[in-house]
Amino acid sequence: MTQPLLRTPLHDLHLSLGARMVPFAGYEMPVQYRAGVMAEHQHTRAAAGLFDVSHMGQIRLRARSGRVEDAALALERLVPADILSLKPGRQRYALLTNAQGGIIDDLMVSRVGDTLLLVVNAACKDADLAHITAALDDACIVESLPDRALIALQGPLAGAALARLAPASADMRFMDVAEFDVAGVPCIVSRSGYTGEDGFELGMESGGAVRVAEALLAQAEVEPVGLGARDSLRLEAGLCLYGSDIGPDTTPVEGALEWSIQKSRRAGGARAGGFPGADIILARIQDGAARRRVGIAVDGRAPVRGGARLFADAEGHRPVGHVTSGAFGPTAGAPVAMGYVDIAHAATGTALFAELRGKYVPVTVAALPFVAPGFKR
Repeated sequence: MTQPLLRTPLHDLHLSLGARMVPFAGYEMPVQYRAGVMAEHQHTRAAAGLFDVSHMGQIRLRARSGRVEDAALALERLVPADILSLKPGRQRYALLTNAQGGIIDDLMVSRVGDTLLLVVNAACKDADLAHITAALDDACIVESLPDRALIALQGPLAGAALARLAPASADMRFMDVAEFDVAGVPCIVSRSGYTGEDGFELGMESGGAVRVAEALLAQAEVEPVGLGARDSLRLEAGLCLYGSDIGPDTTPVEGALEWSIQKSRRAGGARAGGFPGADIILARIQDGAARRRVGIAVDGRAPVRGGARLFADAEGHRPVGHVTSGAFGPTAGAPVAMGYVDIAHAATGTALFAELRGKYVPVTVAALPFVAPGFKR
């Protein structure tokens, strides 16, 4: 029997705004509103877009000892990132890995008071919760937070819009985390997001989500944006979609994510290894991987979609990789894609060919991101 789709606390608001709803990760989510994907994408790049990301999983870790440092060390059993050095009011990107060095999920970790707050992908959240609980129960109280909503405000004018409602947010920098009221609702706010633009993610109790969203939408700069534009925005920004661009069979080095593994966790570091697949991952950092995630610029106007095969020759005789994500990039003004190619063909500028409707179209390995980031450093 098919499970009924879940709904976020903003479901009725989406309908009132004219959203077209689609199934996504077990939820009924807005793919676009009346303006359409292209306009929503361009508005986010020029002003500020509001995204409902309440389908994401939120998990709180508390050390049984009461010391947040012990929770950080415990989490380091599961991720290659340096969590111990995370300062109060800061956030860090991390990867859950498996024994083969593959990526179980990617997540954000924030230090909030005496706790660690994790935000994980919607499709993985139940498995992540079980995995983390089983591994860390001896050291941590692992608490799922299903009654919290999450709203993303993204774009170069996001800071101005939020500052009218929460003046303290103006002092935040990229990856800062703070607690303050927005429209009278207590929120945990991070200056981060997944579009490549400046912006914020605001977590709050579900009952306050509509109030916060409506207050933000009342700002002249802000328009609602759906999953369609969220995907094209993150693709232009060179950001991975879990399950498409990275997964259990992808190591961080293959995925070009070794930057998320700090020096202290690498060979020779103060707390080297100790996470699942460490031997494999650390060897890949030192010796390189056989393939690499790269950007792919497409000649012409037709996008090359995920799953398309890549070849070194125009006849399709020498396969070298495949595309994992592809779409037209409204800001880039051309089709953009990401994928994996063997290391001999991974250098920026390498000419390749992609299979597209039975033909082999010219593509070029491109540097990521396709659009310069706008983070407030």
